[in-house]
Amino acid sequence: QVQLVESGGGLVQPGGSLRLSCAASRVILSPYTMGWYRQAPGKQRDLVATITSGGTTKYANSVKGRFTISRDNAKNTVSLQMNSLKPEDTAVYYCNRRVGPVDYWGQGTQVTVSS
Repeated sequence: QVQLVESGGGLVQPGGSLRLSCAASRVILSPYTMGWYRQAPGKQRDLVATITSGGTTKYANSVKGRFTISRDNAKNTVSLQMNSLKPEDTAVYYCNRRVGPVDYWGQGTQVTVSS
């Protein structure tokens, strides 16, 4: 069974940084577009950033200039560097792999931005 495992979440003060990682077992990630999504309490799950197999990136307007998605094919991981964090970035962050109409998700990692 394919598994995506997120790590790196935690509590950080406004203006701080965190780096999230997504590791995969039983699947090679390099051929696929990978993404990070987030879901705040009581809200829908929203796209944060995606990266194609060729390295093309796309970001939600709310995180442009602050977040950077990257992939390390040698390590079979996808990362999300988050800088200048704001309280409104507080959410559970999920790693995503989409294969046609099917979405594969990790279990999520909590990010809390608070003073």
